[in-house]
Amino acid sequence: MKEGPQRTCIGCRQVKPKGELVRLVRGGDGLAVVDRRGMAAGRGAYACPTVECLDKALAAGRLARALRATVRPPREGAAEILETWRRR
Repeated sequence: MKEGPQRTCIGCRQVKPKGELVRLVRGGDGLAVVDRRGMAAGRGAYACPTVECLDKALAAGRLARALRATVRPPREGAAEILETWRRR
């Protein structure tokens, strides 16, 4: 049987079900934003909803590489991304 969509975390590189991961996209102002509905147009990247994975993704330039664009992390970093994702 089919398990459903799988995605790879850009922080830890583990493959997980799409619904367990945070989808990040590049906003119009170049800032990394959470795509809460998972339907924003354009390229997206996925990360585990943990501070460790999000910090790795933001610090190592993995997010910019995955999105194929220059991306600025949010001011509060991983904590701000997690807070936005939890409000979905």
